[in-house]
Amino acid sequence: MTDTKATITVGKVGSSFGVHGWLKIHTYTEFGPTILEYQPWLIQRPNGQIEPLQLEDSKRHGDNILIKVKGIDSPEAAKQLTNQLILIYRNQLPTLDENDYYWSDLIGLTVINQTGATLGKVIYLMETGANDVLVVKGEREHAIPYLPGSTVKHIDLNKKEMQVDWEPL
Repeated sequence: MTDTKATITVGKVGSSFGVHGWLKIHTYTEFGPTILEYQPWLIQRPNGQIEPLQLEDSKRHGDNILIKVKGIDSPEAAKQLTNQLILIYRNQLPTLDENDYYWSDLIGLTVINQTGATLGKVIYLMETGANDVLVVKGEREHAIPYLPGSTVKHIDLNKKEMQVDWEPL
């Protein structure tokens, strides 16, 4: 299975945990534990190959989400999965209202300001409490508030572009 067009990244496998092959999970979902609701999972290997990942069990341990993968029974075997991306099929996600976007839809968009200057590409988003922030990398790195209708004027996923009202300092 190599078609990544229908998948979305929802997390990353962290370090092994314990002596029985459990793994920590770094979730990219807004509400961390909801990552466990999206089954089946796929894993993306460093070579880009995508394979199913069959969970045997999962649990919360303090602030961590832990998983047990079928056939992985030792810390040494678990370490082979460390840093692998966790993907799901896009159709497993709830449908959003018009003009609502998943963060993963915004990552990679080219950001253009209202004077036509290309500021770079969205490399990630972060939550600040007051509002989300787009981190855009071009010649310089910009932290642009994600405020639809204010700083964010238009998003075109087909063109992979975002129009913003933002002038570099």
